Amino acid sequence: MAADYYEILGVSKSATQDEIKKAYRQLARKYHPDVNKDDPGTEAKFKEINEAYEVLSDPDKRRNYDMFGTAKGSAFGGGFDDSSVFGGFEGPFGDIFDMFFGNWQNQGARAKSSAQRGSDLSLELTVDFEEAVFGAEKEVEIGRLISCQACNGSGLEPGTSPETCPTCRGAGEIRSEQRTVFGTFVRTAACPKCQGTGRIITSPCKECNGQGRKPVHEKIKVEVPAGVDNGVTLKLGGKGEAGLRGGRPGDLYVMLHVKPHPVFERRGVDLYCQLPITFTQAAIGSEVKVPTLEGFETIKIAPGTQTGTNFKLKGKGVPSLHYKTRGDIIVQAVIETPQKLTEKQKQLLIEFAHESGEDIHETSTGGIFGRIKDAFGPK
Repeated sequence: MAADYYEILGVSKSATQDEIKKAYRQLARKYHPDVNKDDPGTEAKFKEINEAYEVLSDPDKRRNYDMFGTAKGSAFGGGFDDSSVFGGFEGPFGDIFDMFFGNWQNQGARAKSSAQRGSDLSLELTVDFEEAVFGAEKEVEIGRLISCQACNGSGLEPGTSPETCPTCRGAGEIRSEQRTVFGTFVRTAACPKCQGTGRIITSPCKECNGQGRKPVHEKIKVEVPAGVDNGVTLKLGGKGEAGLRGGRPGDLYVMLHVKPHPVFERRGVDLYCQLPITFTQAAIGSEVKVPTLEGFETIKIAPGTQTGTNFKLKGKGVPSLHYKTRGDIIVQAVIETPQKLTEKQKQLLIEFAHESGEDIHETSTGGIFGRIKDAFGPK
């Protein structure tokens, strides 16, 4: 007959998850094998408690258990695995044991893994607008720690060897015992004498003073890809500081600042600019040259062009960082009004207005001006 998990934990079938967890904590503390070393039946009881909690603390397993009366079979993938009980107390029970007994396990298990990754470095780099659009190779100078070539990063004077640490006797860790009401627990910590390596250097390298690294100032090439924008950060793998005791080097992060362009405004991969044209060019049409980042292009101005009309130069914008495409250049026409006219020019314009039936002392009756007049004129 299947075990009654509710009975094992001493809760009712309608118990909440908080009630189940509270009951489990009390029983786990009471029947833990380390607390009851003289009772051979404690281990079996402890496993039984864990099995019941694993099922009842999982809503899906609990629902199937309530329906079928067993935690085994297809609904549970094969029953309870007791490896989680005595395999380092990981999984759903790890936090419970840490709560009652502290982190009593082997805290120094990683002590001898003394390799340490080097630090990352960062700097800022200012590039021209065209360099950001088309890409460029720049050179920066940085100060960083590199692996000492004289000792190959070991910190040892060539021809010498490290000695066993007298404090931890090569273990790399210091162990201490703590007696509590639950029993004796062993704590470990990295040896402060050798920083967990188990070895000490008695003959340090003269080039790096036993550090295994030495400071240098060097120039590094930075490849600025075509299409980068202001604020983009480039990562140069392995160009940070050298690691310690065989650890891999850090990375170099370069933040880009792009200088503004005197003509173009960038919006994504498109470039925008304004094109001043004369009243005559706008009225009768013309062909004009417009700037691009690669020279000038000629566009046609249609007769009657108004201020704000956009002209597109396809594929003349910024290359995409992710696709093999380029944005466009959007040219906005702006009609310039002459500020100084000769008397003859004024007379010609007046004649033009009369010929057009235009009263130069009245606003236009069409377009937005007509709507304004209708809205605010006499009713």
